[in-house]
Amino acid sequence: MTAYTIKPLEHAIAHSTGGRNGHSETDDGSVSVDLSVRKGMGGPGRPGTTTPEHLFAAGYAACFGGALEFVASQHKVKLTDATVTAKVSVGPREGGGFGIAVEMKVASPTLPTAELRKLVEEAHENVCPYSHATRGNIPFHLEVVGA
Repeated sequence: MTAYTIKPLEHAIAHSTGGRNGHSETDDGSVSVDLSVRKGMGGPGRPGTTTPEHLFAAGYAACFGGALEFVASQHKVKLTDATVTAKVSVGPREGGGFGIAVEMKVASPTLPTAELRKLVEEAHENVCPYSHATRGNIPFHLEVVGA
């Protein structure tokens, strides 16, 4: 039995075979991807494949965007045009092994930068589960660009 420090509202279950040159899919069939190590990392870089870092970047960007929308709604701020871009890098760590780093950019062409920054920081500090999971564990840079 799993011990949780959260009250689970939903579960996502994925299965993977073959590691970084294999296949991953969710038990409900909503995600099914073939993977291959990119040529820049010494792998085959097979066409039509993705990497765990691409999946993480897409998930983090979407999660952060949802957290930002939630915070904006709590403050009664209309924020329908924000774009969240997550750049996830992978490479050797000092001391051995591999690690990831994230550069997050949040932009809105209509909300002033100072107001957007307040919402973004609240989403990052208090709401986004990906931010909670990675805080203090990876290099993270946040850029906010408003009107």
